[in-house]
Amino acid sequence: MAKVTKLRYAPRAWSSMAVLLALLAGSVGHGSAQAPAAREAEQRDMRLLGHDDLQGRSAYQPLIHHQGNRWIAYVGHHGGLKSNPLTGQMERSGTSIVDVTDPRRPRYLSHIPGSPGEAEAGGAQMVRVCDGASLPRGTRGKTYLLRTFGNLAHEVWDVSDTAKPALLTTVVAGLNMTHKNWWECDSGIAYLVSDGHPRGWRTHRMTKIYDLSDPAQPRFIRDFGLVGQEPGSTGPAPEGVHGPIVYKNRVYFAYGTGSEGVLQIVDRDKLLAGDPSVADRFAPTPANLLYPQIGRLDMSPAWGGHTSYPILGMPVPDWAANAKGQTRDFLLLVSESLRNECQEFRQLSFMVDITTESKPFPVSTIQVPASPGDFCSRGGRFGPHSSHESFTPIYYGRLVFIAYFNAGVRAFDIRDPFNPKEVAYFIPAVTAKTDKRCLKVDGADRCKVAIQTNNVEVDDRGLIYLADRADTGLHIVELTGAARAIARKP
Repeated sequence: MAKVTKLRYAPRAWSSMAVLLALLAGSVGHGSAQAPAAREAEQRDMRLLGHDDLQGRSAYQPLIHHQGNRWIAYVGHHGGLKSNPLTGQMERSGTSIVDVTDPRRPRYLSHIPGSPGEAEAGGAQMVRVCDGASLPRGTRGKTYLLRTFGNLAHEVWDVSDTAKPALLTTVVAGLNMTHKNWWECDSGIAYLVSDGHPRGWRTHRMTKIYDLSDPAQPRFIRDFGLVGQEPGSTGPAPEGVHGPIVYKNRVYFAYGTGSEGVLQIVDRDKLLAGDPSVADRFAPTPANLLYPQIGRLDMSPAWGGHTSYPILGMPVPDWAANAKGQTRDFLLLVSESLRNECQEFRQLSFMVDITTESKPFPVSTIQVPASPGDFCSRGGRFGPHSSHESFTPIYYGRLVFIAYFNAGVRAFDIRDPFNPKEVAYFIPAVTAKTDKRCLKVDGADRCKVAIQTNNVEVDDRGLIYLADRADTGLHIVELTGAARAIARKP
């Protein structure tokens, strides 16, 4: 591993009292927590610009929206109950709204409470945002937030006034599971990962598709999933969908999260229109589910599909002299680490060649070695969780950013997609709010305080945002040195 630079930043510097408080906080409850040993931030060709503790809430998805003349971070949270200093009330973790126009001085604006429940069961993990001016039937001057409400529902909020968000409508309720959604701002089509059991599906995660072109008037289009998940099917059911990404008339679905993974490539137009040759084109039959499918990759059982990020039209530098195939289409397929302290298969990310869409094929792997950083013994999860999902031209086809739990965010140069190379990383410092992570050893809990970079996103200024699962907050970083030189100028 390259030389590590220790980064000190005054707002979160450790004092002896802070270390003591962290140790005491980590020791409450089952197990005993190891002190964070004043672990400072670690970096290579990345530097910290700003940090907001997000009221000490466990964070999942950050999304950065250019709203008027400001840049606003919307951050989805896992469940839990924390104090909101803005209201003086204890509130169930939901959605944080933070002004990041000046990344060195983030300003917390408001918090929308989430659903009851701890961790995955509660909160409001997923966020997407569209302006009314972009949506076909939205109201100009309005900004809308699509979010999950725990595992129970999907909601739309009016966040035009970021200090006073207002619930606009509940899109669908009565669920027992939700997860990563996608919202097309130019069409209004929303793909909502939802519990399929209420409608007879054999999976707790399938996709409900809605027309939210008018966010106040949701219109249901169809349910969708893999053959074998539909009502009435028999035999083993495929693992549930984790989330879709839509790009250039294709929908890329990732199933399985951390095992039994499937990548599915779907024709968007056929998905939304259905097969015109049948009377009920949206009935959940095997034929209707296969009609829009273009390609499918069944992964090794050890790995799953968490994020499916397409990277199209990539020139392969060393193939320039070849008669064919110099430019190809790829997809970054990320499998999520799920167990603390490496108690699982080593999770990886894959560059999948999708030039021939009907036959996706992995051609290289992306990973961070555990040994130089002692990541398997630091506590918490070590391994990939997700990649960024923005298509900003600053990084597209050049760099990808992968959240790596206790190894922070990692930047990979993919300009040679057959030989990706790590070029930068940033691992935040633990703070007094960083929570412990536990592992059962000989029947007892062994707990350690550890950074858990959960999800990562970038904005059109090129800034990189890290959301921490272990209550450490939101970190805003930028590339430096040789890594910065790879990016296109904004």
